[in-house]
Amino acid sequence: MTEKILVQKVLLEKALDEIKRGVAELIDEAKVKKLLVDFYENGKTYYVKAGFDPTAPDLHLGHTVLLQKLATFQQFGGVVQFLIGDFTATIGDPTGKNATRKVLTKEEVVKNIKSYTTQAFKILDKDKTEVVYNNDWLGKLSPLDMLTLLSKRTVARMLERDDFKKRYKNEDDIAIHEFTYPLLQGYDSVYLKSDIELGGTDQKFNLLMGRTLQKSYNVGKQQAVLMMPILEGLDGVNKMSKSLGNYIGVTDEPNDMFGKILSISDELMWRYYELLSTKSLQEVEQLKTIHPKTAKEILAMEIVERFHGEGTGEKAKQEFIKIFAKKDIPTDIAEFKFQSGIWICQALVESGLEKSTSQARRDIKAGAVKIDQTKISDEKLNLQTGEYIVQKGKKNFAKIIID
Repeated sequence: MTEKILVQKVLLEKALDEIKRGVAELIDEAKVKKLLVDFYENGKTYYVKAGFDPTAPDLHLGHTVLLQKLATFQQFGGVVQFLIGDFTATIGDPTGKNATRKVLTKEEVVKNIKSYTTQAFKILDKDKTEVVYNNDWLGKLSPLDMLTLLSKRTVARMLERDDFKKRYKNEDDIAIHEFTYPLLQGYDSVYLKSDIELGGTDQKFNLLMGRTLQKSYNVGKQQAVLMMPILEGLDGVNKMSKSLGNYIGVTDEPNDMFGKILSISDELMWRYYELLSTKSLQEVEQLKTIHPKTAKEILAMEIVERFHGEGTGEKAKQEFIKIFAKKDIPTDIAEFKFQSGIWICQALVESGLEKSTSQARRDIKAGAVKIDQTKISDEKLNLQTGEYIVQKGKKNFAKIIID
């Protein structure tokens, strides 16, 4: 075996290990391997597709798991087809839903697209990414084209999909247009001639539709399918979700982002390293030899800098040390001005430290509220002229100025 072939073999194995890292299921691994071989031997690139329906403007780290995997493919010859589902978003993906989804307006879709692409290019290499919009081809399908597409699958096959099956069994409504969603997603792969498609484990039916339709339309290839697991939230149990409050938003302030990551369990930290970090598998293994707290700080700094820029991770770390280790006061605190005599509970609510005056009273009684680093117990306190540093819990501060 020549030295060149040996080097290529090592590179291929490394690439395949990184691509399979954290993957829940990979269908047609042989195809992925062949694409990598063509890249290393002939410099031939290939297309990796992932679709994003811009159904909400705010993203959290759970949404970035796919983006991280796309970025991995870019390291090993992949050209990313970053598909904005501006057409399919107006239908709404019924995956996992027990009711017909609300249809978005075009204005909502445009607003959400801007948020998605802004955050995506903090992870993806712009030069190796093609941003495509499926309205460009799906919006041009004639009635005959659509009927041809619908003829590719039967109602029986569509009802094999778990969520449709459950809704049909429970006699819940299934709108006819919802059946078109998997077919339209699959047709995206026909039009784009994708080599690989990525998605979550809950997307398996839709992802396999791309393989099926590429064969039906004689594209000359069938895409491999790679599915990523759902990222657990801060509680380490439930799916990361804004509604559950266990999420880390990609637009969270650096200090908040850093603190949230440090709050996760040691076990969950390694899960985040696997799915979110750009560090190699070898680097992650080396980190397992140091103290978990230090490893967690390194992860937190990496993620903060990804979304907020170089140097912000170290700054957030120092702020965290100042607040928690030294029990000092952060340097950047929001200021609020009130009239003399304001009730402390009202001041806590209006400064955003509490959601309600009743909750403020309970927290004061529990000793969770401090003024100038001294716990208070009088929930009837009225603040007089002066400046106060008010603290709720360990990391929530406000500077209150009483005229």
